[in-house]
Amino acid sequence: MMAGENMEVSTDYKQIWNNCLNFIEDNIDPEAFKNWFVPIVPVALNKGTLTIQVPSPTYYECLENNYFRLLKSVIKKELGVTGKLKYQVLIQKTGKQETDMSINLPSSQKQTVGNPGTLKPINVYTASNKELPDPFVLPGLQKRRIPTNLNSSMTFDNFIEGDCNRLVRSAGWAIAKQPGETAFNPLFIYSEAGLGKTHIANAIGNQTKENFPDKVVVYVSADLFYQQFMEAIKNNNRDDFLYFYQSVDMLIIDDIQFLGTGNKEKTQEALFYIFNHLQQKRKQLIICSDKSPVEISGFDQRLLSRFKWGLAADLQVPDLETRIAILKNKLANNGVEFPEEIVNYLALRVTSNTRELEGAMIAILAQASLNRRKITEELAKEMIDKYVKSTAKEISIEYIQKVVCDYFGITIDKINANTRKREIVQARQFCMYFAKKYTKMPLSTIGKFCGDKDHATVLHSCRVIENLLETDKKIRSYSEDIEKKMKI
Repeated sequence: MMAGENMEVSTDYKQIWNNCLNFIEDNIDPEAFKNWFVPIVPVALNKGTLTIQVPSPTYYECLENNYFRLLKSVIKKELGVTGKLKYQVLIQKTGKQETDMSINLPSSQKQTVGNPGTLKPINVYTASNKELPDPFVLPGLQKRRIPTNLNSSMTFDNFIEGDCNRLVRSAGWAIAKQPGETAFNPLFIYSEAGLGKTHIANAIGNQTKENFPDKVVVYVSADLFYQQFMEAIKNNNRDDFLYFYQSVDMLIIDDIQFLGTGNKEKTQEALFYIFNHLQQKRKQLIICSDKSPVEISGFDQRLLSRFKWGLAADLQVPDLETRIAILKNKLANNGVEFPEEIVNYLALRVTSNTRELEGAMIAILAQASLNRRKITEELAKEMIDKYVKSTAKEISIEYIQKVVCDYFGITIDKINANTRKREIVQARQFCMYFAKKYTKMPLSTIGKFCGDKDHATVLHSCRVIENLLETDKKIRSYSEDIEKKMKI
């Protein structure tokens, strides 16, 4: 028997729609279900046609564009092959003047199953003294009341400068002095996680507010921007949303790559209009991403090209000197001190990003405080082995040099000296061998760390050690001892 033939259908329209919701919820993303289906109200069931009420015409369009097949399936499941779905939209009334929000959409007397049909108004909502909605849930657009959402603890004062971030910091400082007036508009900051994108973006915003208290600075994550836009669409406030963001003097969007995932074309379109408006008004844009404008994907080409208009600058992994400075700064801010050798050990061992460096520091502080243990190199090694997922991946060339030089009783500067003394050459060869074995650095980079040697010299040194390990017990003993000291 085909669905719909002699099929008994419940006349309880609320139960029918509840059944539909259960099916829909199992087949789409929870956030999409919350945004696009929970607000729908079932209205009536008449002769196999289920009528539902939606908040706006835009809402209707979204359902049609994105969930047509799903709705068709669920209506067929609940009402059979002859079942139909009809939309009704609200009329809004502001003051005494009524605004009909219904739109003229083509309807067919020969609807297919589940194909949404005519859009008719139902009920009347009255809203007096309408104010422009604020995506950050503040009344009106009074400039002084718009929240910046900036983290006040992230400033230029506690952002440690080094070769890894000097370009971004200098550009950011220039922007804070003349927002919208420099060549760095937009400023596109990119790097891997944990290297300070959010910190420098907040620092620029905080410094701008200090220099120009009346300027409207807004920091927002791309995820929050998307959620706000979805809410605006749901409430038929898209134009108000655009107007809000077009009213700011500096817009900082973090993790922009999020808008390149999933079906976010409408959100990108909104950002495109905001971007153009702010550019034309000489307002400042700052964008953060985990990829460069060339590598980022999922964006409309018009928007992607605008990311490249100003300055695209990356934050690199901090060098040893900068990592030591970052650690000392964070310790000072927490009102504690580490012995110098512990600071150096942490900086040598945790090289991937500053977030993990800070995490390792906090782990040591917690152990020392909660378990009343003295802060020693042994405690630091213990915490690093637990905190770092793979010690082999975290070992730096600087750390290898330190362990090798301590083992042979020589200073690191001798490794880099242009000498042919046997004990120095041997120590240098061990440094190159372990650097090749335990880091991902290219041979040319290893050579620069070891007396500015070329890649051929590094390759030769590694082969010498490898051959000696097979034939010389003393060299093999050296290697085993060094690896133990490195906690490999």
